[in-house]
Amino acid sequence: MIRSRTIAIAFGAAGMICALAGSLWLAGRDGAAVVTTPHPVWTEVAWPFPIDEWGKGKAFSCRAADCGTEVNIYVRAKIGFCNCTTGVADDVELERLSDFDLVGGRVAALNDGGPIAVGWMKGRSRAYGISDSRSALSVAFNSDCDAIVATAVLGRDRRVELEPQVIGFLNGNIVLQWAKTTLGL
Repeated sequence: MIRSRTIAIAFGAAGMICALAGSLWLAGRDGAAVVTTPHPVWTEVAWPFPIDEWGKGKAFSCRAADCGTEVNIYVRAKIGFCNCTTGVADDVELERLSDFDLVGGRVAALNDGGPIAVGWMKGRSRAYGISDSRSALSVAFNSDCDAIVATAVLGRDRRVELEPQVIGFLNGNIVLQWAKTTLGL
């Protein structure tokens, strides 16, 4: 008796789960908002900034439809500008290397930075708020005394969700091959 009751409860629960899944599927078909995980599609775009002492870098964009919000990443090398002994080991060195002058507006750190790895290089990433309601991730990593600095500009409410996608993109073949060529490796 108890066993048949347990089986009946299990079937009832399974039926309710199927009904809920079906109603969510139908809601998505009727135009209701359905939460999905973004699948970034990165496109290289022209470097949008005037030439300065660091020269041109690489610029990439991910549309809101693919990333949940528009994301722009600007990457460039700073040859011989990194601390040769410790690399990008703390937030002070990360801020010294950051390219916030490119994005305009006042920036303020939103949290402490954390260690990251890009290919064979180690570095640091930190989130910042920009005074015009955007946010930015500053990412710097080094190979010996040479640094690669990336600045990702995105919607303020998406930074936590998108940081892994930005780091993942930096770890992709496009950026790693460019880094090897630029650093003469």
